[in-house]
Amino acid sequence: MARKDNKGRNLKTGEYQRPDGRYEYRYKDEITGKRNSVYAADLASLREMEKRINKDMDDLLITDASVKKLTVNTLFERYMATKNIKERTKKNYIRMWDYRIRNTLGNIRVVDFKTSHVRTFFSTLSDEGLAHSTIKGLYGLLNPSFELAVEDGIIRKNPVTGTLGDYGAPAKEKEALTLEQQEKLLKFVEQSNVYKPHLPMMQVMFGACLRVSETIGLTWSDVDMKNREIHVGGQLVYYEGDEGYCFHDSETKTDAGIRDIPMTQMVYDAFRKQRELNLMLGLQSNVEIGGRSGFIFNTKHGRPIMPAGVNSFLKNIVNAYNKKETKLAEEEKREPELMPPISSHTLRHTGCTRLGENNVNPKVMQYVMGHSDAQITMNVYNHIAEKSHVENEMSKMNLPETIPAVV
Repeated sequence: MARKDNKGRNLKTGEYQRPDGRYEYRYKDEITGKRNSVYAADLASLREMEKRINKDMDDLLITDASVKKLTVNTLFERYMATKNIKERTKKNYIRMWDYRIRNTLGNIRVVDFKTSHVRTFFSTLSDEGLAHSTIKGLYGLLNPSFELAVEDGIIRKNPVTGTLGDYGAPAKEKEALTLEQQEKLLKFVEQSNVYKPHLPMMQVMFGACLRVSETIGLTWSDVDMKNREIHVGGQLVYYEGDEGYCFHDSETKTDAGIRDIPMTQMVYDAFRKQRELNLMLGLQSNVEIGGRSGFIFNTKHGRPIMPAGVNSFLKNIVNAYNKKETKLAEEEKREPELMPPISSHTLRHTGCTRLGENNVNPKVMQYVMGHSDAQITMNVYNHIAEKSHVENEMSKMNLPETIPAVV
């Protein structure tokens, strides 16, 4: 005999009316096997809920109530648990999430998350002046997290996919120093009693196109003076670990980062000068990091120079150069030719540009730079279009004078 509600209407399988008059629908989630119940004040509303539940089950979505409570924060934690990545990279991802997403989008339920949520979020970050690259990094955390929710049958469609657009300020074009600027800067440092100790390190970074983390991580065992090669097999990175902020011996960014770089004469001489400088000033490394010791570039306390320290002395060098150039220009009654701001990356970027200007094969450039993709190398080397260089290259296209046609 069919069950009825207090209004005499037949109740379907799984439908019940409670003593308080409310309606209940009981069902078993076909994916998890868990039994669940939903409630409504009237039968019509209950049956609308039943339709949604049955559609979800037809689409192989999880309908378990506990899953429906899943927040974006918890989803991200699930996603991170699936990633087999370096601990440092994982910490950076979590730090980005905690700073920008945890208390904004993080508490929204996954099933309630809409595309408008993420678009509004990115728009707000743009208004705050964040760079497109920063927003792209956050997109890179949100999008795969929600893709996991789709794969797990929690939601039908990823609401984040395709939302990146052009939010945020465009990246500033990285500029390399011209050959003239590079030569003037190195000459200034060489003639400076204050900054001359930094000359060998700068020459190595210019000449070998090394990342700053690779440079400060070099040990004397990595430098083969006999065969004139630099073996790059790792890097020193400075980040927060279990013991607080400190140096960590790390693998290269990619497998392509492991490479043997032939020394130019400038680089070879720079290592010789650095060895002499270390002996003269007593700048001998007295630490061991990750089983490695004998670091080449050290502070006066015998520890590797921090990346921020490298950028700091480069900034001071440029300021000192520009101060001297400004004074000289006044005396000579001309406009000063100031040096642009530089960082450790500028030295590497400039080194790559010198390779391109000397017509080094792009695949060789890729190898020296330690890039996993040749396109990355070509994106870095995009400053060749100086007028003098363009004129020189285009002159190669000059054709012989037109030969009169034979009549």
